[in-house]
Amino acid sequence: MDYPKLKTIIEGLLFMAGDEGLNKRQLGDIMEIDPEFAADLVYDLQRDLEREGRGIQISEVAGSFRLTTHPEHASYFEKMAYSPSRSQLSQAALETLSIVAYRQPITRISIEEIRGVKSERALASLVSKDLIEEVGRAEAIGRPILYGTTKSFLDYFGLPSIKELPEPGDVQLEDALDEQTQLLFERLDGRQMTIDEIKE
Repeated sequence: MDYPKLKTIIEGLLFMAGDEGLNKRQLGDIMEIDPEFAADLVYDLQRDLEREGRGIQISEVAGSFRLTTHPEHASYFEKMAYSPSRSQLSQAALETLSIVAYRQPITRISIEEIRGVKSERALASLVSKDLIEEVGRAEAIGRPILYGTTKSFLDYFGLPSIKELPEPGDVQLEDALDEQTQLLFERLDGRQMTIDEIKE
């Protein structure tokens, strides 16, 4: 496989890995190449992004590589996050928030297994709106971030405590949410779902 194509594969893998990132050994295993060679490819890609003045960059944290936004653009991201036109929660954000509320603490991967789609943007939106927050790290490979709801979440929905959440089966979804979200609440209703069930 040619060198440029390997770098594009790494870029895609880092995008999919999200906040958890990937270390050189994980990249090597996935791509079936030497871990040190994988690291060299990452550093080369990192230089490419910097040289081209791209809006994303590669950061290395605790031995793991991840895609991040450019710090010089932070003010624009803040404006986007707090723009009045973005104050309403999207359907994806609502679905993600419901999973976090009922299954917290929970990782991004677990959320995506339930929803069946990527949830990184929805999570970022909810974090920026202070509805969810990082509450720790899971005891699993890569120590993925665990998410939970915030005090602002309780204020937003007028709840005295998280214990006052309605049972999923009691929520009147027909008028408020679409069929997909109704199915989601059914999945949350007191039982675990297998991956096969989620895909169905």
